[in-house]
Amino acid sequence: MQALWMLLASLFFATMGVCIKFASEHFNSFEIVCYRGMVGVVFLIGMTRVRGVSLRTSVPMMHFWRSVVGVTALTSWFYAIAALPLATAVTLNYMSSVWIAAFLLGGALLVQGRNAPIKQQGPLFLAVLAGFGGVAMMLRPTLNEDQFVGAFVGLLSGIFSAFAYLQVAALSRAGEPESRTVFYFSIGAVLAGALGMVFVGASAWHWPSALWLLPIGLLAVLGQLCMTRAYASGATLVVANLQYSGIVFAGIYSLTIFGDQLPLIGWLGMGLIIVSGITATVLRARAVPHAPVEEH
Repeated sequence: MQALWMLLASLFFATMGVCIKFASEHFNSFEIVCYRGMVGVVFLIGMTRVRGVSLRTSVPMMHFWRSVVGVTALTSWFYAIAALPLATAVTLNYMSSVWIAAFLLGGALLVQGRNAPIKQQGPLFLAVLAGFGGVAMMLRPTLNEDQFVGAFVGLLSGIFSAFAYLQVAALSRAGEPESRTVFYFSIGAVLAGALGMVFVGASAWHWPSALWLLPIGLLAVLGQLCMTRAYASGATLVVANLQYSGIVFAGIYSLTIFGDQLPLIGWLGMGLIIVSGITATVLRARAVPHAPVEEH
């Protein structure tokens, strides 16, 4: 089920990206982050009351750390988008799955010894790398000599995204429901976006363009809930690899809505992403059936 939750999350996030593309013509990045967080907070307050879930937590510092790394990753990604070609910024951010694989295998190597983690998780790591290769084939990133600062920040966005996803899994092991985890992250997004608006200013609202903010917030919170549920299921490397499916959904939207063209290497990359996701899922099921949640 974690594979289906991650695929659904990727679909929500890709659809949100379409809405952000339209909204960005009228609002700056900090405004979008702030308003999407506000929609998420309101939605989750109503959701938790209906389901009888308390928003009080016994691990506030874990939520604080998740918000810090998550908002840092988001802000770094927006900076990279402004400073780099979009394809390059997206590719660097999607390296989060590679960093997750490296962190998990490195930790297993230190704890379990030299041979066991490579034998058990090595093929999954290769599947993740293959998926990232498919992302690069679809996006074909480029970099100029004057863009190294943006590239460094984009690289940081992927690293902090990996930290955020691993923290999501840790919060689940601590007994935190996904609605509470996403609620505190949404609060962090509101605060960070509002702080950014203090420095860069706020745009005037014009109807109906302001209506784009509502689906952005709803799709963001639904995607976060599905993503949190997926990482709580245990197969971290599989879930991380399936994040690449978001590029496939985004590519379909790019073709159907914006009329962009995808060359042959892009189609091959899309196929490689799909194959790597299926391969990672099958490898996990065969190598470690009914596995418990991984320790990070």
